[in-house]
Amino acid sequence: MKNCALAVLAMSVALPSYGYQLEKVYDGLKVPWSVEFVSDTKAYVTERNGGILLIDLATKTHQSLPVPEHIYTSGQGGLLDLSLSPIAPQKLYLTYSSSKNGNSNNNGAATALAVFSPQQPQNGWSTLFTASMEGSGGRHFGSRLLVDEQHIYMTIGERGEREAAQQLSNHNGTIIRLDHNGKPPASNFFSEQALPEIFSYGHRNPQGITRDNDGQIWAIEHGPRGGDEVNKITLGSNYGWPEVSQGKEYWGPISVGDPTSPPGMQEPELVYTPSIAPGSLFFYSGDRYPNLDGKWLAGALKLMHVSVIKQVDGRLMEELRLFEDLGERIRDISLSPNDYLYISTDSGNLYRVLPN
Repeated sequence: MKNCALAVLAMSVALPSYGYQLEKVYDGLKVPWSVEFVSDTKAYVTERNGGILLIDLATKTHQSLPVPEHIYTSGQGGLLDLSLSPIAPQKLYLTYSSSKNGNSNNNGAATALAVFSPQQPQNGWSTLFTASMEGSGGRHFGSRLLVDEQHIYMTIGERGEREAAQQLSNHNGTIIRLDHNGKPPASNFFSEQALPEIFSYGHRNPQGITRDNDGQIWAIEHGPRGGDEVNKITLGSNYGWPEVSQGKEYWGPISVGDPTSPPGMQEPELVYTPSIAPGSLFFYSGDRYPNLDGKWLAGALKLMHVSVIKQVDGRLMEELRLFEDLGERIRDISLSPNDYLYISTDSGNLYRVLPN
């Protein structure tokens, strides 16, 4: 075990809503993209621009894990989301940007999925899937994971290649579904034109995916200048990008696409204009925070808060914004086994949410 390079300071931030406070429990991290708890006090953390750590909040120390080969760590690329397997204790799934693209016709990086067993570290990371993608820049890789007992859902950005998000012959701008061996299940089939891994398409850059109490899958994605979306995800659905968007072009006040979805494309359940720049989406169901039970929490990077989303008469609406006074980009929202919410920030900090 190694001591954390920077001192960990106790800090509380008083909040006007719900009376919650934030307690800083760890710092000195390098853009902590994902936090995955293995016990009440231990969690795996991916640093987008660094390594994979097992941190101990009780002792304020961490241990470094091996990382996959061929990591592309430029722009928005690097080590991305982590998820523990629900059927194989301690097995870890990881998404990352790989410089070894699965598309032999393209020299650019691609979003990949790998698996690792800490009980057998000598075996290293094994790549299960590498997306076939258009684009060679350093943006819009996604990526978040949702893993259940049967499937792995993985979000993939469109890599800045807008039109590719409407093409079923690549994985740009999709949510894919795999089995635990990295293979597409036969139940994915919805079109002869679609790659077998594709579950939904027409996404821009989805960086949050979660499941509610009814088993419904939800995802949140970046719009351009305005038009961030929360979507209800269903098999074979087209979410419209770039033909449909409520956002504007970066170079001027010109609409990117039609603000209304035509037949055959799905309307978003909630739209943020101006953009909050979502970094994560988490559905909370628990007892420790009764005011948040049954609600979605979205971490905001640009506007630096946690957006609390509730459902009223079947429609999603933003209820309030938490932690605006913190002034940090909210990257991930996670839950420990003892029902404490944690948020990580691009400043390198990990906070525990304290109930009132």
